[in-house]
Amino acid sequence: MSSNSRFTRRHFGLGLAALGLSACGDMRGPLMAGASEARTPAPLADDLRPVANSGYDAWVSSFRARAGGYGISNSTLNAGFRGAGYLPGVVKRDRNQTEFTRTLEDYLSIAASDERVAKGRAAYARHRSTLSALETRYGVDAQVITAIWGLESFYGERRGNVPVISATSTLAFDGRRGAFFEKQLVAALKIIQNGDIDAARMLGSWAGAMGHTQFIPTSYELFAVDYTGDGRRDIWSEDPSDALASTAAYLAKSGWTRGAKWGRELAPGEAAGGTVIQPQAGGPRFAVTGNFRAIKRYNNSDAYAIGVGHLADRIGGAGPLRGDFPPDATGLTKKDRIELQTRLTAKGFDTDGTDGVIGPNTRAAISAYQNSRSMPATGEPSAELLRSLR
Repeated sequence: MSSNSRFTRRHFGLGLAALGLSACGDMRGPLMAGASEARTPAPLADDLRPVANSGYDAWVSSFRARAGGYGISNSTLNAGFRGAGYLPGVVKRDRNQTEFTRTLEDYLSIAASDERVAKGRAAYARHRSTLSALETRYGVDAQVITAIWGLESFYGERRGNVPVISATSTLAFDGRRGAFFEKQLVAALKIIQNGDIDAARMLGSWAGAMGHTQFIPTSYELFAVDYTGDGRRDIWSEDPSDALASTAAYLAKSGWTRGAKWGRELAPGEAAGGTVIQPQAGGPRFAVTGNFRAIKRYNNSDAYAIGVGHLADRIGGAGPLRGDFPPDATGLTKKDRIELQTRLTAKGFDTDGTDGVIGPNTRAAISAYQNSRSMPATGEPSAELLRSLR
């Protein structure tokens, strides 16, 4: 049984895109099954636009000289690198990953928020025929496929707006994980060379994860599926069918057992056979199956896999977790934190939501309130602060 109570951004991995915590742009607009053209992506942040970098240029020249050994043609290289460049914001985000932590309670508050559950139920209903067919073909629970879609890109609304060739080449040049990202760059160029998508439409997260369910290029090569039969494995399309099928194929090949659940929450004091985990000390316990481990092949984090499983259950009509989480380090429960946010907002210090998760907006509201009361502007929640708001 694990008692780790905090998870790093690295552990959350690609699921951060959908949780609104990554650099992915919010590309809004209706999902239209059958549409073939991608929506116009949101404008890039300034630090995600190419800037001059002589070292990067030299690295690209070196890479181009050896790309033939990877089977990449000159025409593909020219198409792929046309307009590409060094993105300083990609390096910044990569190096800052480990600084971010959240408890499992906070993670689930975001991953299975009321909005995400409601949108998930609507998306499941809208694409039920495709999802049911995928469940029949691959044996993977259709609600789990939907939940991964919800965590990875908020059901297609946040697929990322960063050019993948620029992102992967920048990270390959940077060198911290150079070999890994050079493999991603090569795979991305092969996807272009294969005709699945052109370089201009190959957009994704700052780390090169792509499409509705945020495949990295090497995973795309292994698992992507042309479900629509148009000759392209188009996980970027407005029609999410190829992306959802690719996710089902990924899980099926990762050991998913047809007909088995991912796991379940245990009642307090309940004993269970098999594997029991408690990712946050004092919080709910879960009995998990081999399918939980299959989800972790998609993203190797207990928090992520529980988030997928719990969101899938909620999409299917289940209620919230029954167990309680302990107070946080400040002594506040989730109920207390929601009250804090509600009272701050009512007094004119908008926290931009009342989900019980203390993020930058809540901290800014706390600081503004403290300044208004001539209190030290710490931006930190506390029981004393809550009492002052009552």
